[in-house]
Amino acid sequence: MAAWHPDHVFDFAAPLGTGQNVSHPVHVRGEGPPILILQELPGIGPETLDLADRLISAGFRIYLPHLFGTFGKITMTRNVLRMFCVRREFNMFLKGAQSPIADWMKALVREISDRESESGVGVIGMCLTGSFALTLMAEDAVLGGVASQPALPVFGRDTLHMSPEDIAAAHRGMKEKGPGLAMRFSEDRLAPSQLMRALERAFGEDLTTVEFTGKGHSLLTLDFHAPAYQRVEAYFAERFAGSAP
Repeated sequence: MAAWHPDHVFDFAAPLGTGQNVSHPVHVRGEGPPILILQELPGIGPETLDLADRLISAGFRIYLPHLFGTFGKITMTRNVLRMFCVRREFNMFLKGAQSPIADWMKALVREISDRESESGVGVIGMCLTGSFALTLMAEDAVLGGVASQPALPVFGRDTLHMSPEDIAAAHRGMKEKGPGLAMRFSEDRLAPSQLMRALERAFGEDLTTVEFTGKGHSLLTLDFHAPAYQRVEAYFAERFAGSAP
């Protein structure tokens, strides 16, 4: 693909859950209601940039923070190794609690809301970042969240990467704004069915879950599945339309 050029980039610094400050560049492109895309483990490669462009063409403004890896390339092995070096931000095995990066993400959605004239922000999380899209629905700034193939915690089976307090706050947000959306391929072992069932038990009718037939993993990027993308675009179009003054 051709080089992907954002309209602008800004560095965003905020504390982690541990209190340490971290900074990551945030790439911004497009016009319209804002959607935050949280990158997945392989990195921000051409497929993630294609997802951003699809949403931009549909009339959304994309915020794309670069959290790790080489921008524009897939570096799966290197990023897996890097995860063990940046545990101050991500803990892939943490059960019953969120990774410290969650607090940074909460601060970012508030920053995006302050920058935009819209009444809220949409969030897409994928794989490593999938569940964050749901817990961010606790934030006043967030109108809707999509968890695409949520995979944390690794080896967690039916234990969520959220505390009881995280679940309760996100559930209140869903009741107020409308359901969150969680999706996976039906035979995806990286985003296991036990985890989806745990999300359903936690959020009940306030979470819509969709399982598409197939053995792939990355519904919106590496294993692009058009019906899944269309579901996401329709979800945000409806959510932003419902929030219009």
